[in-house]
Amino acid sequence: MPHTGTKSTEILLKKIREGEPLNLRRQLRLTFLLSFPAVIAQLSSIAMQYIDASMVGSLGANASASIGLITTTTWLFWGICSAAVSGFSVQVAHLIGAGEFSKARSVLRQSLTAMAVFSTMLAFIGVVISSPLPGWLGGDLSIRDHASNYFLIFSLFLPVLQMSFLAGSMLRCSGNMKIPSILNVLMCILDVVFNFFLIFPSRQIHFCGIDIFVPGAGLGVEGAALGTVFAELVVAMLMVYYLCWRSDMLKIVGERGSYRVKADIMTKAVRIGLPMGLEHIAICSAQIILTIIVAPLGIVAIAANAFAIIAESLCYMPGYGIGEAATTLSGQCLGAGRIRLMRRFGNITVISAMIIMGCMGLILYVAAPAIIGVMTPVDEIRDLGAAILRIEAFAEPMFAASIVAYGYFVGMGRTVLPSIMNMASIWGVRITLAAILAPVMGLKGVWVAMCIELCVRGTLFLILLWCPPRIVSQTKQEKLS
Repeated sequence: MPHTGTKSTEILLKKIREGEPLNLRRQLRLTFLLSFPAVIAQLSSIAMQYIDASMVGSLGANASASIGLITTTTWLFWGICSAAVSGFSVQVAHLIGAGEFSKARSVLRQSLTAMAVFSTMLAFIGVVISSPLPGWLGGDLSIRDHASNYFLIFSLFLPVLQMSFLAGSMLRCSGNMKIPSILNVLMCILDVVFNFFLIFPSRQIHFCGIDIFVPGAGLGVEGAALGTVFAELVVAMLMVYYLCWRSDMLKIVGERGSYRVKADIMTKAVRIGLPMGLEHIAICSAQIILTIIVAPLGIVAIAANAFAIIAESLCYMPGYGIGEAATTLSGQCLGAGRIRLMRRFGNITVISAMIIMGCMGLILYVAAPAIIGVMTPVDEIRDLGAAILRIEAFAEPMFAASIVAYGYFVGMGRTVLPSIMNMASIWGVRITLAAILAPVMGLKGVWVAMCIELCVRGTLFLILLWCPPRIVSQTKQEKLS
């Protein structure tokens, strides 16, 4: 009887830990088994944003612009949460690769304490800045109140989001991509359901000749925020339950152990996570600067920019899914001391992502008007959004290289140089070019700058991947696998 996908993944990862050889066919199979559910999870996450944008877009340009204005700031907070989690989950991947499961569970317990404290502090900061934020970003007075309320709701639920990120990342680093994927799809479904009742007012729906009364809260933009965070709350509870109660490798319920954060674990977490956090801050700060550059171009430009960002993410989310697989593979290979195998997985994941995202870029170019048209009925927004999407389509293969190579280096715990490369590229190339081109070309100039920058960034990461400095395993002697 053939093994299920989950069982096959466990068997192949066990071969890595035990030093058994893996031929090319098995390497490709393991890459696919880890990447596919991660890609589905990433796509479901973007689908949730796409659904939010589509539902809110039906309320008009102002509602769309109010969310678009603070989108980059929410990404900043998401990125900080993700970086904080990575400081612990990478350690867990290394320990699992080395077969030290008890130590991995100890790190997990400490991470729960650290992330609870950290996310509460982050939520407090978000609440404090929620009111002045739209003004800082140069938003029109007509959209500031809704934008502020959306960000306030988002901030209040940051501890929930942090725990969901933590549980999902720990499961993926252990090789379990299936559960986070299923739960992220569930979150997308719940988001649709909650939005349906929270965004729109009570109304009559004509269906099959029957008038059906549908209750609704009529909260508009605020309803979209509530729908999203309620979906996140349900999924976070399920994700943490599975990690702590059901995971074969990381189940901690019923096992005695301290939740107090130890200095050595925290030091490692900071060493791994701090460069990533600073990078996310720098990159999202750059995105905020871009928002400030775009804001004076008008409400149509703000809305088109926000919709195009969401639509383009349908292309690059497969790259992030494969990047998560690359993190798991490089982390466990490094923990097991299998450096040559780790490098082969790096090449397989990067090349696969470049091919997939290149094809997605072609689809994006052809279908741009239809993709934007789903999110807004406003002709001006649709036409401008489609035009800038077609500019970005050319950068997708190189964007894939930067995403997956970055995930590969994160799994190794090498975050300083890749983070510096990301920061230098976006600030030195994208912001500079956008500031020069926006006054001349408008929003199209901003996206031309983005396209050029992504190609530069991808080239830098390919150079680092294929011409790496010497790597020394800190856990075992290097095995010529």
